[in-house]
Amino acid sequence: MMEAADSVGFAGKQMAEDRIETDVVVIGGGATGIGTLRDLSLRGIACVLVEQGGIAHGTSSRFHGLLHSGGRYAVNDTLSAKECIEENTILRRIGAQCVEETEGFFVLLPEDDPDYVEKWLPCCKEAGIQTEELSVEEARRLEPEISPQAVRVFRVPDSCVDGFRLVLHNAMSARRHGGRVLLYHKVIGISQQNGCIQSVEVVNTLTGEKKTLFCRAVVNAAGSWSGQIAALAGLDVPVSPDKGSLIVFNHRFTSRVVNRLHPGSDGDIFVPHGSITILGTTSVATDRPDDTRPSRQEILRLLDIGEPLFPKLRSYRILRAFAGTRPLYTPGNAQGRSASRNFQVFDHARDGLQGFFSIFGGKLTTYRLMAERVSDAVAAYLHVSAPCTTQDQPMVTQADPQRLEQTRRCFPVGDLSLMADRVGDDLDKVLDLAKKRTQVSPAGNPLICECEMVSLAEIESIAQDQDSHSLTDIRLRTRLGMGTCQGTFCALRAVNTMFEHDITLSKDPLCELHGFLQERFRGLTPTLWGTQAQEMQLSHAIYAGVLNVRNAYANNN
Repeated sequence: MMEAADSVGFAGKQMAEDRIETDVVVIGGGATGIGTLRDLSLRGIACVLVEQGGIAHGTSSRFHGLLHSGGRYAVNDTLSAKECIEENTILRRIGAQCVEETEGFFVLLPEDDPDYVEKWLPCCKEAGIQTEELSVEEARRLEPEISPQAVRVFRVPDSCVDGFRLVLHNAMSARRHGGRVLLYHKVIGISQQNGCIQSVEVVNTLTGEKKTLFCRAVVNAAGSWSGQIAALAGLDVPVSPDKGSLIVFNHRFTSRVVNRLHPGSDGDIFVPHGSITILGTTSVATDRPDDTRPSRQEILRLLDIGEPLFPKLRSYRILRAFAGTRPLYTPGNAQGRSASRNFQVFDHARDGLQGFFSIFGGKLTTYRLMAERVSDAVAAYLHVSAPCTTQDQPMVTQADPQRLEQTRRCFPVGDLSLMADRVGDDLDKVLDLAKKRTQVSPAGNPLICECEMVSLAEIESIAQDQDSHSLTDIRLRTRLGMGTCQGTFCALRAVNTMFEHDITLSKDPLCELHGFLQERFRGLTPTLWGTQAQEMQLSHAIYAGVLNVRNAYANNN
């Protein structure tokens, strides 16, 4: 087994060679793939992960952010419910910076079947999910916006999880233990010899440069793309992408996760995140893993479905809409909500290819367990006896309160906990940059994004990472432009400030501004009515009218 090389950033300067040797190549940079990289690295197995886009490029950044208690699956899938509550508990412990412990409500409305409750309660008990019935009056005291027509309300240990941050912190942990990540590298070939995996060929999607990764095993954790990856190895796996669309409201009208108490369906989950609330999701069959454009019809349907639970729903301002695809395990051509939400680990030795493993299905809540199961299989194949330890080790270290207090004057906001939770292992670097900025410039360390409290030092730290190539990469790490203004003000401010301080990215600053605004506009197009349309007009007036940025909103393909 090879000794892992030191790295700079996720890819590191060591990754410039066109031939890389390692034990395992993990394909897919979402929660399951990065979780697998972390698991293998903690076992001392040399491994490299490749991802065609940036961090959390696919499904892990395009979901409602619910850390399931398992209550949603208790009746129809007790095993999944048990896995959810167990992993929910583990993730609260090892990923505290990624989780907001909100708890959750399951609410029965008059149009829901009252007999379903009598099935649901014993199934929750069997799965180990703690439930507590509240009076409707008490529930509405805690959450006043819930429908006064509610019939019964139960409290469960649901929570919220930041998918971007979860993946990033897993990557940081993997890096500390020798794991290596290649972002913006697409798999174009998988070679085998005498029925065993030999190598994976990738191409840098930014430069066109190719690399060959020689390895003993491959983990296909590409989510909705896993069928395409398997096909490169001459294999067929029954995975189908299923699109789910969601709505983001610019108001935290519930402080708890709120579910409809009925069999899982569209539009029956409300999840609070920071200052916003997300309503999801739909389930629409698609043949494209990258089908991430929500339609206006889906958004209107979600509003119709969600309104009985929150009667004032249409009075809340919609911030944007987005969509992602789920990798559903679909043997026998099952589709949509009839398809299993369980995860599957395939050892393709049974298909004649040794050293090739696929992991797909499941949900973000169980990503760590999924990674453990596939890593167990890989470790056994490589004759490595080290056990899984991911359930015991925090992903990033807790911020030192004394250090934060010492550097508080270097930041334009009083509470640094939000920033500290975001940056994880990079905290010392951000604090040092903030201190330096404050010492050398009268402007110090200015606030760039008021909505998410992002300062120049945080942006500078991420821009210096070798795997940061665009404002979108910075957005996913900081939440820049994801607040109320959706980039209307902070996008220009970020580009201008970076230019002034000689902080460079791969692309021309004006191209960066165009691309960033265009990406933000994609989420607005299905919701352009009322105040949302007015905000779009304001953004257009600022950029097209005042700043002469003519094409930022012209093409939303």
